[in-house]
Amino acid sequence: MIRLNLPPYAIRLKQDSDKYYVFDDLRQRFVRLTPEEWVRQHFVHYLTDHLGYPRELMMNEVPLQLGSLKKRSDTVLYDRTLRAQMLIEYKAPSIRLSEAVLEQIVRYNYHFRVPYLVLSNGLEHVAYQIDYTQMSYKQLEEIPHYLALAPKQA
Repeated sequence: MIRLNLPPYAIRLKQDSDKYYVFDDLRQRFVRLTPEEWVRQHFVHYLTDHLGYPRELMMNEVPLQLGSLKKRSDTVLYDRTLRAQMLIEYKAPSIRLSEAVLEQIVRYNYHFRVPYLVLSNGLEHVAYQIDYTQMSYKQLEEIPHYLALAPKQA
């Protein structure tokens, strides 16, 4: 797999026939290793190991309903009252973080209504903070540390 712009971690892999699997700490099981999954696992470990995000408040592949469409949000961070606070969308390193990718996570946010959106392809990472009172958003300079999120997070 490609080297990412994320810290390495002690990744757990296994092979079954010609397919590779990676252990997902949040789902507590091995999942098929794809380029997007490679990014997800590295990014989750970056959040938990380097930015202080609690594993117990994060979930991967969270189902959501958009009209008649059933979708899945890549990773959701919850606060301690289990309200969604951040959506994270991953793409394979070969996929550019375009306006279309931002539009996808914004559509998912109609369901969740979170204050933070994050996009990553493993090489680039972009974070946004949404202000619902002003109906605006701003791009953040970096992925915030968990303790820098709203005080109710800690």
